[in-house]
Amino acid sequence: MDKLSPRKIHIIGSVGSGKTTLARNLSNKLSIPHYELDNVVWKRHKPRDIKRTEEERDQLLSTIIHSNTWIIEGAHYNEWVFQSFHNADLIIFLDTKNSKRKYRIIRRFILQILRIEKSNYKPTFEIFRNMFIWNDNFESRIKPKVVNKLGQYSSKSITIKDTIEIISSLN
Repeated sequence: MDKLSPRKIHIIGSVGSGKTTLARNLSNKLSIPHYELDNVVWKRHKPRDIKRTEEERDQLLSTIIHSNTWIIEGAHYNEWVFQSFHNADLIIFLDTKNSKRKYRIIRRFILQILRIEKSNYKPTFEIFRNMFIWNDNFESRIKPKVVNKLGQYSSKSITIKDTIEIISSLN
């Protein structure tokens, strides 16, 4: 991966799979900017985030993917995201164990409540509960679709169970 380092990377996985951590690590290691799809969908605004229109969202994603380098990460699996798959040099599917994701959701929530870990949203019990719902939905409904879709991109996609696998391959 040294000489042929990808310059456009899409990371997909469920809540708590390690997407953001991996994106940050790769961003630092490769000196490539990273973007969270949640921040493409939402304008971060006090006191409440504002959802972008589909046109705004699509335009922002288009601007990102037409730049020279990027790392995009998110759990989003919708038609509007597929342009990122198409333009990526590498697609990483983080298929972390469900039990590990649940542990990370709980840990993240506690750290956010204690203000030890920063978040783009106000950590509430409703969001905490929803993360488990989103995780279960990803596991049962989205994951099979991701696996199927990545078949179209087999020459440039990898599935990993743990982020250590990819970070160690960059050393």
